[in-house]
Amino acid sequence: MAAPLELRCWGGGWGLPSVHSESLVVMAYAKFSGAPLKVNVIDNTWRGSRGDVPVLTTEDSIVSQPAKILNFLRKQKYNADYELSAKQGADTLAYIALLEEKLLPAVLHTFWVESDNYFTVTKPWFASRMPFPLSLILPGRMSKGALNRILLTRGEPPLYHLRDVEAQIYRDAKECLNLLSNRLGTSQFFFGDTPSTLDAYVFGFLAPLYKVRFPKVQLQEHLKQLSNLCRFCDDILNSYFRLSLGDG
Repeated sequence: MAAPLELRCWGGGWGLPSVHSESLVVMAYAKFSGAPLKVNVIDNTWRGSRGDVPVLTTEDSIVSQPAKILNFLRKQKYNADYELSAKQGADTLAYIALLEEKLLPAVLHTFWVESDNYFTVTKPWFASRMPFPLSLILPGRMSKGALNRILLTRGEPPLYHLRDVEAQIYRDAKECLNLLSNRLGTSQFFFGDTPSTLDAYVFGFLAPLYKVRFPKVQLQEHLKQLSNLCRFCDDILNSYFRLSLGDG
């Protein structure tokens, strides 16, 4: 019998099993590949010191970061990509790189840097899942980490002010969403009728953007105009997560 797989991750709200993109990528991939994950959602009894999730633990391994967790699951024979051709595998890597370069900075900005969203939605939600005094410290640290990651992804020296790159971040993200919408077309998933790694990544990045109710919705409004991407998110939620959803 395989060792039990336990995923430590941020929990859900707004009809999502997790509001955290990288946690959601792993949760979706596990559903697609049939990996029997036991999900442990962070709550206010949490004893961790940082927001470094998702983390997968087994009897003898601790794995963090979505790409490493998915590779680990594949080695355990939980493979959502076994039907893909070599070209589709290469396309998967290219699209994931595009998502991380062009879309992730805008998702991070929407959640963690845009002040109205951060102070009215993101900070209160995450703080409510943390024990005191972490609830006072960690959201700000996560916001700074998101900002640093944005600037690193943009390849800009840290002396550049975020305002200098903010407009470009959102232009790039909208172009990326348009590209994904065109690539998906009328298909159920990106490579036909069966979900794969790429679908897990796209879902993980898009679903929080689609469902979380923010006061500032620049990118959300653009996404909601792309009806096939919204349908894609809804279909995955309904097909794979319907029984496990909390309303946060």
